[in-house]
Amino acid sequence: MGSTSAHKNDGLGRRNLIKRSAALGLITVPTMSFLSACASGDSGSEDKAAKGTKSAENPLAVNDSAPLELVIFDGGFGTKYAEDAKAVYEKNFPKAKVKFSKTQKIQSVLQPRFNGGTPPDLIDNSGAQQMDMGVLVGKKQLADLTPLLDAPSIDDPAKTVRDTLRPGIVEMGQFDGDPVWIMYYAYTVYGVWYSQTALDKLDAAYPETWDEMLALCAKAKKKGIAGWTYAGKYPYYLPFSLYPFIAKIGGVEVLDAIDNLEPKAWEHPAVKAAFEAYYELYKKGYVLEGTPGLDHRGSQGAWANGKALFIPNGSWVENEEASVIPADFNLAVGAPSGLDSSDKMPFGTIWASGGEPFIVPANAKNTAGGMEQLRIMLSEASSKSFTSSTKSLSAFNGGTDGIELSPGLKSGVAALEKAGTNVVNPRLQDWYVKLQKEQIGVSGLGEMMAGRATPAETIKKIQAFADAAAKDQSIKHFKHQ
Repeated sequence: MGSTSAHKNDGLGRRNLIKRSAALGLITVPTMSFLSACASGDSGSEDKAAKGTKSAENPLAVNDSAPLELVIFDGGFGTKYAEDAKAVYEKNFPKAKVKFSKTQKIQSVLQPRFNGGTPPDLIDNSGAQQMDMGVLVGKKQLADLTPLLDAPSIDDPAKTVRDTLRPGIVEMGQFDGDPVWIMYYAYTVYGVWYSQTALDKLDAAYPETWDEMLALCAKAKKKGIAGWTYAGKYPYYLPFSLYPFIAKIGGVEVLDAIDNLEPKAWEHPAVKAAFEAYYELYKKGYVLEGTPGLDHRGSQGAWANGKALFIPNGSWVENEEASVIPADFNLAVGAPSGLDSSDKMPFGTIWASGGEPFIVPANAKNTAGGMEQLRIMLSEASSKSFTSSTKSLSAFNGGTDGIELSPGLKSGVAALEKAGTNVVNPRLQDWYVKLQKEQIGVSGLGEMMAGRATPAETIKKIQAFADAAAKDQSIKHFKHQ
């Protein structure tokens, strides 16, 4: 997302890698001051708005005349969707004065307010200046969103808000246990991205097995087209297709063991098989020449220009490369090709997870109002507003009927429908960012895919990195419940 105009698209997913690392206290430079700053933020609680009257229309008992303050990150998603939802709140509570502001400097704008105990009621805590959510949770600065999740949904009071969310959203907002501190509002589909037009020209279908993948890459090579490219300088993009491939081969428990930093987790046969399969792409010359030297935009540009069939990426790639992708490209995303018929999970198993974290501060004056605004945002109408204005799915499981979807978004929806319950959400990139990016990605997979290390050497190296992270008492450790 280089250049100023491209960087405004940071909301669309790549920033998720950065922001989730910040969310778990792993980007330390800007957030260290926040540790001390939010430690004393208890002074504003006596100013809390009185509870309103609970009713079918007002299940969270919002005080209908209490002011509400919203602060939204002004990134790649823009703020139109949030302004649309604010208008609904104002219509429902006409006596309430709603203050709406947008910024890219979330931390520098809001840190002093947390320090003084006067935070806003709802925050889109996103962007490069995201506040450290590990610290916020640890210092009891966030409200538990369970009342919101248990409230009836806007569209169908027989269903709770929790019942309307996409897989994995609730779990992503949890830190070691039941309270849900964060509502991730966007939803990213990761996988193998390609041009359906390019496959049609090769008279090929998307490969469902690795033998089919290799055969298609061989066919493409004869036409002067590489099978794959990837962000060679940032090889932590490779897991977007590699991790669900591992899960497909060996089951989701293999990824859970990896996330949990269990001894020998990387030595599982499914990991070995997946690494060997990817290494075969390098060995057979199916990776675009020069890929190890390309950054994300370089690899995506080469792919969009037809130099390679496949690229591991997230659904932000459609918006990010909108100016490069040809009109007849027919962008699509595929779940990882399987290995063979002995795979534990069916074809269609894919990685998808939440992004764009919303929080309600514990010391907000109107926590019920902040949650009610989120309840409105998690309605079908608000979800449609978000999807229409951003080309991205929301956490609401639906909300695409009647909208003309872009090719990539349409393909993402179809991929999720095919996956059904076979959606995986590896947490390594949330929980252990240095391990995931610098060690597994750059030092491990990057070296292997450049041909400088064998799969066996790479597995040994990555397992050593994981073991070191497990023993490192300076970082907080998480486990699947």
